[in-house]
Amino acid sequence: MRSMRRGIKEMDIILGRFAETGLGALDAEMLDLYDALLSENDHDLYQWVTGQSAPPPRFAGLVDRIARVSTPAN
Repeated sequence: MRSMRRGIKEMDIILGRFAETGLGALDAEMLDLYDALLSENDHDLYQWVTGQSAPPPRFAGLVDRIARVSTPAN
């Protein structure tokens, strides 16, 4: 639910899609990291996922996974 009820609609869509398709593949450690990521500011998250700015190193791999799920294949 926290993935789909964010502060900005774009993050509702991005994180909602990731929750539907990617959460099941995460181990316990990555789920804890995802939980921590959800506490971050939506505007920062959006910039990280869209590549406008680099995420903190601890979130980099997870943000990359989220970006791959939320970006349609060309």
